[in-house]
Amino acid sequence: MSSSKAPPSGASSAKSSAPTPLQTGKSCGRKPAPVVEFPEALFTDWIEPSSFHEALELHMHRHGDSCWHLWKAIIRPGDTLDHKTVESWVSGRRTPRSVVSLQMLSRIEHRYQLPDGYLRAFLPHQTRAPSGHKLEGVSTSEQRRLAWHLPDDFNDRSAKERSEILTWVREHILSGATDYRRFQAAASKQRYAVRFPTLTGRRPARNAMSEDTDPDVMAAAVDAPPGLASELAELVRFKTATLTEIGFRRNGVWGEETSAQRIEHFGLMFGALAVSPKGVVAGFGVPLADLSFGLLVFPTVWDWYVQWRERRRGFYTRWEADMLLLIGSLTRPETGWMRQKPQLAHRLRAVPNLISAEDIEEAQRDWAAACDAMHIHALARAREIDRVTQVHRDPFEPILPILEAESPVGEYRKITQEILRTLPNERRYPRQAAEAVRSFLMLRLGLHLGLRQKNLRQLMVCPPGRSPRTERQLEALKRGELRWSDRVEGWEVLIPAVAFKNSDSSLFSGKPFRLVLPDLGDLYRHLVAYIRRHREALLANAEDPGTLFVKTVMTTSRDAAYDQTTFYEAWRLTIQRYGIWNPYTGRGVIKGLLPHGPHNIRDILATHILKQTGSYEQASYAIQDTPEVVAKHYGRFFPQDKAALAANILNQVWLAA
Repeated sequence: MSSSKAPPSGASSAKSSAPTPLQTGKSCGRKPAPVVEFPEALFTDWIEPSSFHEALELHMHRHGDSCWHLWKAIIRPGDTLDHKTVESWVSGRRTPRSVVSLQMLSRIEHRYQLPDGYLRAFLPHQTRAPSGHKLEGVSTSEQRRLAWHLPDDFNDRSAKERSEILTWVREHILSGATDYRRFQAAASKQRYAVRFPTLTGRRPARNAMSEDTDPDVMAAAVDAPPGLASELAELVRFKTATLTEIGFRRNGVWGEETSAQRIEHFGLMFGALAVSPKGVVAGFGVPLADLSFGLLVFPTVWDWYVQWRERRRGFYTRWEADMLLLIGSLTRPETGWMRQKPQLAHRLRAVPNLISAEDIEEAQRDWAAACDAMHIHALARAREIDRVTQVHRDPFEPILPILEAESPVGEYRKITQEILRTLPNERRYPRQAAEAVRSFLMLRLGLHLGLRQKNLRQLMVCPPGRSPRTERQLEALKRGELRWSDRVEGWEVLIPAVAFKNSDSSLFSGKPFRLVLPDLGDLYRHLVAYIRRHREALLANAEDPGTLFVKTVMTTSRDAAYDQTTFYEAWRLTIQRYGIWNPYTGRGVIKGLLPHGPHNIRDILATHILKQTGSYEQASYAIQDTPEVVAKHYGRFFPQDKAALAANILNQVWLAA
């Protein structure tokens, strides 16, 4: 077999304009040839075709098969494949996509003695999930998620094997087999928290959960009563307003992300207080209407809550200490919001075994003293808890195979190469091709830029030929922009310092972040194609949010902008489909990898530079942070890596000799 030699004379694979017996399935009045298992090839050299239907037609022609004759040769008793299906494959009208069709494709390869997967490699959508898996007792939504990761012969395997495969896929691909993920899965089923839709503008999705967030964010169960919602709205205004209201003082402000996080955390606390003590969550049972921020001025409330969280998780975490520091700041003399709101005491109601009527009367009589007591208690408790906190999860666990590689960035790059290798045919599957290119660019830009999730998903785009936004405009938006630079003849990213979480860091000194992307590995070609064609296919006439990365707009939703949860899920889905090596299908490129989100890209970049240079300072440049932060949170610099760096220097002595 050769892809460079032309077929011998009289055995050309070129098509004629008139229909042939091969295309019609007719035998032109001749007696049908007998069916043999392995028909003799009429020629052995050919020019490799470029599409599935051309490849199938070529090899049918090589072996003298018509559509009907081929169908007769591969069909078995009980099979439901119709001979017209083979005709539709040869004509290019359809391609195999069901489990049964792919099984027939394997029989054709066997009949023509072609390598396993030869014909399947010509399919225009390599990673499309086949239909027709038999999954009894599995919900339709889970069947869609599982279909990507099941082998084609799943239905033909024993019940024991099918069960093993389903268990492996669920643990290693769909959920991620870490202890923290298991805790998340269990905790997210216990819905108890109070939600504030008037502040957040949305209700949290049930199944969208980030590795970086507390699992209880999924626990929203009831809307906050009007009084509590009004109090939290006042607090958010106080901490986010550009100018402090006359008569009030404050210390520090909250950004958009911090506000959303605080709303979430207060919702969890009030939900724990309100939920019944008789259920699995075992809350305190405070009537929903009696919930108020005034309750938070009592140390007994906080002692119950932090101990409740410790019982729920099994140990104290930094989360409890941070919440105590938060209430400490809200009750701080002069600048604490609660300290300046004595009217919070007016809505207080006694709670048996938690707050007595005498406690309430004392707080109403001297609100400043109550705040003083809570402030002192919060700081003392935070110090006590901080001494015994445990890390609730290992952030490096999902990506350990990457970090342990000699070149972490090179190992992760394999995922982007796999995306391109299996890229769907754009003409036949425009939306699927656009989604694949979007996944490719997410990972590639993440590897080049080292940005936090927020900065990457909010990155604006300026198409070629348009005037880019000025630095002042980007500062007002607190977002960066990808634009074409005629000066350097390349794509550059410009992000103002104020857009970064650590904007006051010495790394920036008030200067913007600017980086010219290298045109390596076809990056520019795919970037231009995405901006000019693929984004439009994803938007589908929806309103353009102006960001580089946009969601696939469906009929049920016209919102194309990513938020924190949907961007995390898009990244995680990319890892599930292209990154995790599946021993049952042979797809995926990295053994032992687990699902993870975009934040882990910073761990990979920092660790890669540490392995190459041993410098925490250089690693900090890659992720726009400080060496101290890299050493504490990002770099996984193993002892053997340090020893190897030192050995490379010492070995030069022996090489010189």
